[in-house]
Amino acid sequence: MSSFLEDFVGGLGAEPVLGFTYVKKKVQIISDIFSSSMVTTTCGDGEAEMECRDQRAAFQLKMAAMCIILFASIAGVALPLLGRRQRLLRTDGNVFFVAKAFAAGVILATGFVHMLPDSSTALTDPCLPSVFSKFPFSGFVAMFASLITLVVDFVATQYYERKHEKEEGARVSTVMEDGEVVVVGTEEEGNGVGEKRVGDFGEKNGMHIVGMHAHAAAHRHSHPHGHHSCEDTTHEHTRKLVGHAHTHSGHEDVESNVRHVVVSQVLEVGIVSHSMIIGLSVGVSQSPCTIRPLIAALSFHQFFEGFALGGCISQAEFKRLSTSLMASFFSITTPVGIGIGTAISSVYNTNSPRALVVEGIFDAISAGILVYMALVDLIAADFLSKRMSCNTRLQVCSYLALFLGATLMSLLAIWA
Repeated sequence: MSSFLEDFVGGLGAEPVLGFTYVKKKVQIISDIFSSSMVTTTCGDGEAEMECRDQRAAFQLKMAAMCIILFASIAGVALPLLGRRQRLLRTDGNVFFVAKAFAAGVILATGFVHMLPDSSTALTDPCLPSVFSKFPFSGFVAMFASLITLVVDFVATQYYERKHEKEEGARVSTVMEDGEVVVVGTEEEGNGVGEKRVGDFGEKNGMHIVGMHAHAAAHRHSHPHGHHSCEDTTHEHTRKLVGHAHTHSGHEDVESNVRHVVVSQVLEVGIVSHSMIIGLSVGVSQSPCTIRPLIAALSFHQFFEGFALGGCISQAEFKRLSTSLMASFFSITTPVGIGIGTAISSVYNTNSPRALVVEGIFDAISAGILVYMALVDLIAADFLSKRMSCNTRLQVCSYLALFLGATLMSLLAIWA
């Protein structure tokens, strides 16, 4: 039967694209990836690590790394959460804005300079099947990770917007303000009495989540542009009815809150995924020469990633339980990864071909998520906002902080 099928397909002239020989080759490549030799074989880097192998010293360094990184993670994520009521660290203050720009630079460099090259190195190792050297899998996986993150970002934003619309519609009520009846809902332009209709929220204030649309679309609806766009619009609002101005401001706050909710959750997923991989890499290593420089690098990295995440959580205004869970989950991920890696280090060959493939793919996924979040939801959203364009001093400080954060995190690649 198989002989007949081979002759049939070959007779159609489909060889080698649809021929069985071609298919067999591809199946053989896939089976090679999951074969036992992919686990037991040790690739070249293992010899270099063996020269500095000291299991006892490595274990002591791992325990120290767990404590130091845990402290750095807690300090980073807690700083904006606990300091949001302090004038210096309020999420609407310039100091927080500049610090967040620095943290965004750190995250961007983590994706481009650390995760993506590590993925490329792992997936192009000579001991892997030849298919890995013929196609840039690291860039391909990172690209799709970014695109999938975009889809998740968009779908989550739409979900939270619709959820809020339903909640708002369920509790629509009438109140008396200065003798006028005001319906709490979405504003209706030009109605003359400040009356609003609930059904227009999604149509008139649809939120764009990429690039300058993330912030510009919301301001374009009602604020002036050009030379006077940075002037105080308070007088303009006071000329309108109280109900109109109040509801307009409320809807901008709702849109902003929805974005912060989505950004904080997607950012946590990206950070946690690569933090676990990094923790496992440290845990399975038996080389003090490898672990020692990683402690300082990871502490710096976790602190500022935690600061960016903590700032987004603070801006999202989650309930206390949700805030605590998200902050705790981020803080323990890398130490837990180190602990798991330490536990399996005796049976896990970090330099096996299969380990290289798994590590390379996860590094590429993490790189794609982090690059997207850094560029779109942290850098573009803030740097293309009206607040930035109207404050020259803030512009200069934020750009300096962004480049400084990216540069310092990139320089850490020399040692780790």
